[in-house]
Amino acid sequence: MATLQHPNPHKLTLPNEPRSPLPFVHPPKQSNTSSNTALKIRCKKPKNEDAWVKKKRVHVDYDKGEHQVSVHLSGLRKEDLTKRFRLRVEGDRFQKDWAVSEVAQKISRLNHWEDIDGLLNRWAGRFARKNFPVLIREITQMGSIEHSVHVFRWMKNQQNYCARNDIYNMMIRLHARHNRTDQARGLFFEMQKWRCKPDAETYNALISVHGRSGQWRWAMNIMEDMLRAAIPPSRSTYNNLINACGSSGNWREALKVCKQMTENGVGPDLVTHNIVLSAYKSGAQYLKALSYFELMKGTNIRPDTTTLNIVIHCLVKTKQYEKAVDVFNSMREKRADCNPDVVTFTSIIHMYSVCGQIQNCQAVFNTMLAEGLKPNIVSYNTLLGAYASHGMTQEALSVFTEIKKHGFRPDVVSYTSLLNAYGRSQQPEKAREVFHLMKRHNCKPNLVSYNALIDAYGSNGHLVEAVEVLREMEEYGVQPNVVSIGTLLAACGRYGQKVKIDSILSAAESRGIALNAVAYNCAIGSYMNMGEYVKAISLYRLMGKKKVRPDSVTFNILISGCCKMSKYPKALEFLEEMLNLKIPLSKEGQLQEAESVFSMMKISGFSPDVVAYTTMLHAYTESEDWEKAFATFQEMGMSDAQPDSIACSAMMRALNKGHQPTRVLLVAEFMREKDVPFIDASYFEMISACSIKLTLDFDSRLRDWRTIIELVKIMEPAFSVISVGLLNQILQFAGKSGKMDTMMKLFYKIVASGAEINFSTYSILLKNLLAAGNWRKYVEVLEWMEDAGIQPSNIMYDNILSFAQKNSGTENAAFIRERVGMLVSLL
Repeated sequence: MATLQHPNPHKLTLPNEPRSPLPFVHPPKQSNTSSNTALKIRCKKPKNEDAWVKKKRVHVDYDKGEHQVSVHLSGLRKEDLTKRFRLRVEGDRFQKDWAVSEVAQKISRLNHWEDIDGLLNRWAGRFARKNFPVLIREITQMGSIEHSVHVFRWMKNQQNYCARNDIYNMMIRLHARHNRTDQARGLFFEMQKWRCKPDAETYNALISVHGRSGQWRWAMNIMEDMLRAAIPPSRSTYNNLINACGSSGNWREALKVCKQMTENGVGPDLVTHNIVLSAYKSGAQYLKALSYFELMKGTNIRPDTTTLNIVIHCLVKTKQYEKAVDVFNSMREKRADCNPDVVTFTSIIHMYSVCGQIQNCQAVFNTMLAEGLKPNIVSYNTLLGAYASHGMTQEALSVFTEIKKHGFRPDVVSYTSLLNAYGRSQQPEKAREVFHLMKRHNCKPNLVSYNALIDAYGSNGHLVEAVEVLREMEEYGVQPNVVSIGTLLAACGRYGQKVKIDSILSAAESRGIALNAVAYNCAIGSYMNMGEYVKAISLYRLMGKKKVRPDSVTFNILISGCCKMSKYPKALEFLEEMLNLKIPLSKEGQLQEAESVFSMMKISGFSPDVVAYTTMLHAYTESEDWEKAFATFQEMGMSDAQPDSIACSAMMRALNKGHQPTRVLLVAEFMREKDVPFIDASYFEMISACSIKLTLDFDSRLRDWRTIIELVKIMEPAFSVISVGLLNQILQFAGKSGKMDTMMKLFYKIVASGAEINFSTYSILLKNLLAAGNWRKYVEVLEWMEDAGIQPSNIMYDNILSFAQKNSGTENAAFIRERVGMLVSLL
């Protein structure tokens, strides 16, 4: 029997596959003993379809009451190898036929400095290159970056290794999870040397790693490179880029990317909305985050637990505690779509801590335990911080013990909170013990820890020890900041250490620590407490030179200090300066204190002058107490300090804010009787009063035109020096009242006076003329604008043409179009 060998013994032609023509083969001579010919075909081993099937394995420990579920992946085994590799493995007793999952588990049990290469070289599956990406995936999912890097290095040294995109993508993602930006970037360039073209997943991983490290500009550049490579960004790409910008606090850039995402036809999903909310949160734009959430409600995307956690955080930051509790309770309802998690409960615990309701903190924590949620270290630290902020040392120590009891290792926040608890309860020695305990347990103190220890000593009068802690932190490489300096300054002022205040300020200057408003307030308050008025004032003036804006606390300290030293005029000067800077009165009773200062001035024999009365008028205006403001003005008129133009204008402004225009005109009458000169502010408030009166009393026609005409007559000599804004307001008032002739006469007088006329002036004229239907004068004013070199806007032309079409006759419409056409042709 003759044998015909297939030309390619390793290829099996399937029944339905078109056959390729076989090369011509000369058949051997047939023997006489056989009449049939046999055809032998050699083929590959059949594929192992179960090699890549994931199988779950369950292990139950009934004694401990635990069960574990793992996923087992076989991969290509010894019998799946080609013949030459299979024979090589079978002849070596050290070669092991392990599954891929077994190899990954054995590697994970080794330390990364042990002989991992030796273990891998005994694995029979290394001869199948298809096992490599699966092995890398198994190792990277375990999260050990040292093992993954070691295996990847070994893999590249194998002869049958072939570089693949998915392997590099998994390694880049792993480096991203561990914030290894440089290594991830290096892999990106390495894969291109191996002729692996980066795909969308590669760019997504690279953008993610730069976003995690706060390098949002790098992430933007990578996005541009991706577009230049003609790789269309996916929704994940945009989400990673938005997160990169938002996590760095650049919420504006995050919104720009979100807008670009929508313009490119990629709609946002729930992850996108959560990232944008998180960007607002990172940028401290809490009100914007809440507004965005309201807009989100109008879409078809339902919020999840992460969304509501961000909303609760923003509500707490904006002190909307009741709304935060309402959101929390809605999440706990039976049919709620989003159930609260550990983060939710932790946020509510923090909220009650800020409110000072410590009992509710413990109640929420107990509720979290009752609902089967396991607290994390952040939850314990939040509860511990709540007790520490109120100096409740026993409760704080109990929570600290619970942390260790439940298998958590206390971190620097835990130790610092316990230290702070002892400091608040006037036990600085105990605070020092906690500080030493932290070091013994290899927990390195940070800047907050040292500042808490400084406060523990300083607030209890141990200034020497507090300064010693400052030196100690510098020895250990922790540089003090403005909080450290402010804490020491407050302690020195509390215990009257004037010399040390000067030395601490000098130390801050020598170390290049720029003081903020809080530190300046501590130093000024310390000087005021010791009666060092001159030094306190000089330090306050230094704030202005250093461009540090004072706040309400600063002025509260200055006003209180001046009152203690019976410097009442100075106290009112500081109040006036505060109001000029538009700093709102604090909730600490600054208005009551100002009233007390004002009364003490009169009791002590000081006669308040015009400045003192004007300051009180401003104070009452800011607090919206119009009656007291008017009573103070009347008292001022009957005293020796006669109101001047500034005081009268301040009174008019207060009355206009209180919607009392009649009293404004009474003040104007008072100014004429007392020959108090009118200024721009006076005229402005008088015109505003007339406008308010027109709005309030339009139906009953209570406007007094003689008063208005007299007002204009008073203002007429000063038209050339009055601001253009005030003149425009007068014209607007006349036009709004329907007095077109009066408005135009005023305009002629303004032009004759040589006062400035701008585009807004003509706009007011045209708007009122068109409302009155006086189209002839409208066109005439357009011509005046051309002559004055002021170009009318297209809207002005459109308005008159629209009026001609709708409200004028055919003949007038043609005339209007002709005149307007002539004006346009001149352009």
